[in-house]
Amino acid sequence: MQKYDLIVIGGGSGLDVATSAAQRGLKVAIIERDRLGGTCLNKGCIPSKLLIHSADVLETIKQAAKFGIVIPEYRIEFRKIVQRVKSFTDHESDEIRNALADINNPKLFSKECKFIGPKMIRLFDKSNDNHGDSDNEADIMTGDKILIAVGSRPRIPPIIGLEKTDYLTSDQALRLEQQPSTLTIVGGGYIACEMAHFFGTLGTKINIVQLNDVLLPNEDEDISQNFTKVFSKKYNVYLGYKTEKVSEFDDDNTHKKFYIQAQKNSGSLELTSDQLLVAAGRIPNSDTLNLDKTGVEVDEKGNIKTNMYLETNIDGIFALGDVVGRYLFKHSANHEAKFAYNNIIHHDKIPVDYTAMPHAIFTSPQIAGVGFTEQELRNQNQISYVKSIYSFINTAMGKAIEDQDGFVKFLIDKESKKILGCHIIGSCASILIHEVLVAMMSDNGNGTIDRIMETIHVHPALPEVVARAAAEF
Repeated sequence: MQKYDLIVIGGGSGLDVATSAAQRGLKVAIIERDRLGGTCLNKGCIPSKLLIHSADVLETIKQAAKFGIVIPEYRIEFRKIVQRVKSFTDHESDEIRNALADINNPKLFSKECKFIGPKMIRLFDKSNDNHGDSDNEADIMTGDKILIAVGSRPRIPPIIGLEKTDYLTSDQALRLEQQPSTLTIVGGGYIACEMAHFFGTLGTKINIVQLNDVLLPNEDEDISQNFTKVFSKKYNVYLGYKTEKVSEFDDDNTHKKFYIQAQKNSGSLELTSDQLLVAAGRIPNSDTLNLDKTGVEVDEKGNIKTNMYLETNIDGIFALGDVVGRYLFKHSANHEAKFAYNNIIHHDKIPVDYTAMPHAIFTSPQIAGVGFTEQELRNQNQISYVKSIYSFINTAMGKAIEDQDGFVKFLIDKESKKILGCHIIGSCASILIHEVLVAMMSDNGNGTIDRIMETIHVHPALPEVVARAAAEF
């Protein structure tokens, strides 16, 4: 049996903890069954944003005429777009693997693993149907400390007939080499909307079948409602429908087609599509590890329960990232990794500081947010707040770029003037939110709206819309 000071399960954000611990002198093992770099590099935020940038470039071309520039024709080379993304992400992942292949600490194991006892792990090849139930001592390892960072995967809802079809999840959609003429998306969250933006801007006819009555229902209500209006003008958006049944058939024996049936109280919906993308959220990969053998507790959704030090209920076992379920962002996992490293190495543990944890959605229009939504504050009914909204188009730069739909919304504590939340929809939202983050982090996380109002803003730059939204308070 192999013994380590630290075993890290997962080759994403856990890599930072593994390499730092090894540099400190600990004997470290990394177990990763797939490509190194985690979901973000291989199947998530990086490939999706590389693809989406091509859509953003094309959208600029399509809108050029309103600025007096006529572009008579263009050609989309879809396979080239996807190949550019694959080449970059695969190269980056291979570089990580090559770097680890040349060293023994941390030592990389490119295998599956499962717990077989408290802090005891068995390795096995992915092709082994018996899950490595051999008695080979070389395939068993134990660690004084274990960090679980195995991420998440697409959630597949119970739809009749779905398992018999060749449907797509975001994993496959990001590497699809032939552009579909029609794409039906089941789901209306950020993954569904980002994929709709990419394929739709490039010319694919988009159908979105959403169970909720708005797209992006987890966003602030003003953001989700306005975004739904904008997106519904671009694509076929079917709200309040539950997808009940899916089947696949051949069209003239040459092309496969999907037949989708959905239902809501007021009627039924039937769609035919070249491709079907299921984007109905994500679930943690905790169920792949036999955690019951360790006693590590999970919640009803399968998220590993941790305290604010990222410790599980079992001494010496930690977890971070998507599998914990607090925030499903790469930047939050990287943030947690810093605290996980400290709390694994040192006796003086530090709780994770989640103050001003932002997010962004790279659709068109872009969306970014931080802090409470208005519906959250209203449901709490404990904080007296005011809201302040200012539209992009009422600033000089907003008019220059003709952003008719964008706005900045602040939620502010009425008494202390503390920024409780900020939500942005519009051009460069993912950039504009950062001024708000710095303000919220000031004064030990009690930053007030004064921090933004008192800052001199360049005129006529786009951040003026943030300043003016603050001044509306």
